[in-house]
Amino acid sequence: MTATLNYSFSKIAPTAPQPLDIFELKESNVRSYCRDFTATFHTAEGSTLTSEQGQVFIDFFSGAGALNYGHNNPVLKAALLDYIGNNGITHGLDFKTTAKKAFLTTFEEQILAPRNLHYKVQFPGPTGTNAVEAAIKLARKYTGRQNVVAFTNAFHGMSLGSLALTSNPRKRAGAGVSLNNVTFMPYDRYFGDGVDTSLYLANMLRSGSGVDKPAAIVLETVQGEGGVNSASAAWVRAVQAIAHEHNVLLIIDDIQAGCGRTGEFFSFEALGVTPDIVTLSKSISGYGLPMSLVLLAPHLDVWEPGEHNGTFRGNNLAFVTGKAVIDHYWSNAGFTQVLRDKAEQLHQGLQELSLGFAAKAPNRLKGRGFFRGIEFDDSALAQKIAAQAYAGGLIIETSGIDNQVLKFLPALTITPVQITQGLHILKQAFAEVTAP
Repeated sequence: MTATLNYSFSKIAPTAPQPLDIFELKESNVRSYCRDFTATFHTAEGSTLTSEQGQVFIDFFSGAGALNYGHNNPVLKAALLDYIGNNGITHGLDFKTTAKKAFLTTFEEQILAPRNLHYKVQFPGPTGTNAVEAAIKLARKYTGRQNVVAFTNAFHGMSLGSLALTSNPRKRAGAGVSLNNVTFMPYDRYFGDGVDTSLYLANMLRSGSGVDKPAAIVLETVQGEGGVNSASAAWVRAVQAIAHEHNVLLIIDDIQAGCGRTGEFFSFEALGVTPDIVTLSKSISGYGLPMSLVLLAPHLDVWEPGEHNGTFRGNNLAFVTGKAVIDHYWSNAGFTQVLRDKAEQLHQGLQELSLGFAAKAPNRLKGRGFFRGIEFDDSALAQKIAAQAYAGGLIIETSGIDNQVLKFLPALTITPVQITQGLHILKQAFAEVTAP
């Protein structure tokens, strides 16, 4: 795979922040990504970021999955500027607005109805964690039960309810209080390929197991922060069957895996399941604007007015760009095929790297669609390669409990040439890190 490189990438890591720069001086120690990606970024377009020093980086990170359609997508920007230029409403709480009306109509006609999905739509606060909080509150209210089942290596958010569903001990430690009313079960292949963990779940929900009957089972079809662990269709269908058998709600957290990341709009489409509740955020607005949704089966809508609300639950700017995404991309029958073709190009390139360096750096390729990862036996390698790739002009992150997985989330709109460029930089990083 060859292509002409359009950009000159820095081969030297950008200068580290000065001890007393404004970020070090005033921003909280909790900041994280800027410690790895040390440049001060100034502009962005499509799948590239440019620093204030003029360094250009290819983006295989996409705002942790919030920029599935790239930076400053011109179609979305035009719709947004037109709306703002005509004094469209920005802040609307849960008022009826023309922007919300247009988004809901398009979402129903172009996303839900063609997939034979009959969800109602709730707009909680604008973050993914708020969507998860709303989903589990609703499940508990509807069923009258408190316990919720989550899975090993899960990540569902950083507020207390969603953090209780998150397995990472470092994240959980920040709560400062006990995180209760959650039972963790083993995710698909947690004990290896030969163990069907859905049988463990089924047995633990039997009478006499000591596990309180849950209100809901919450899962990600691909665990992003947990290490790009992709559940099989058979396993997810088995979990749904178990949920139905016990009158337990199935909640799929599609915050990172949804909105096209795995190849279809919803990550569960190809798996043959229909969850009771779905959470969406990150790329639902398409432009990086904050918005989240809870999709719920109509009979579950037992909320009292205002029972779950938030000042910023109606982001009309996000409604505008979210509608434009659906109109331009998801109403186009050819979009998913183009997406599959580019996802296959990425997969083939990563597979070549994975196999080519397996002797020096034992690893395995994971994930599906445009949601990929390479897991290393030696966790330090993933972090070193990510750092070396950044020095070469490629932005990627690591994930997993030990940061042992290189995680790839390129924009769905990335060009084939940019995929090739990114893979070229990545190959150089592999070679430099694994050299004797």
